[in-house]
Amino acid sequence: MTTLGIIGAGNIGSQVARKAVEAGYDVVLSNSRGPETLEALVAELGPTARAATALEAAAAADIAVVTIPLHAYSTVPIEALAGKIVLDTNNYYPQRDGSIAELEDESTTTSELLQAHLPESHVVKAFNHIGAADITADARPLGSADRRALVAASNSEAGLEFARGLYDKFGFDTVALTPLSEGWRIQRDTPGYGAKVSKSELVEALAGAKRYRDLD
Repeated sequence: MTTLGIIGAGNIGSQVARKAVEAGYDVVLSNSRGPETLEALVAELGPTARAATALEAAAAADIAVVTIPLHAYSTVPIEALAGKIVLDTNNYYPQRDGSIAELEDESTTTSELLQAHLPESHVVKAFNHIGAADITADARPLGSADRRALVAASNSEAGLEFARGLYDKFGFDTVALTPLSEGWRIQRDTPGYGAKVSKSELVEALAGAKRYRDLD
């Protein structure tokens, strides 16, 4: 049984956990406040879920999901995630995260920051452009006319393959982007960010995205 280690059990993390349990994964959840604060969520999720520290969740994970405020990315365990696929849901909000110079001048992207922090991991930008409640509410069976598409961006083909499969199990189509640096196309304030669109419509939205520096 594949185990998802979820680092950050807030709105996005808890919804990913619900869909993961539904899809047959084991789940290990963590947050910054301690495992005891996750007892109610774990009870809701059932016997295939448990709470742990972030380090324990990273160590237990076959696949990790990092879904914490971006400013805390440097707290993510490094050695425990070496060699593993890491799904990154982060977005940059200066009012929350403070000013990050390399994101302000667009010399890098949010998921590239995490990839640099986790040099031996396979980071995939995923779930950053969908509202938490929509992860469960917008899921549709394969072939549905109104099936929503989501982006996965990575340098790793294995990471993209896993993300495709996970999105499909969760009820979404996938638009894959390579390399990871192309993840800027689905950052906040781009046409595809938060958009409830089909795969072809999302491809069009990504093509129309502009860097912040080009909006002035």
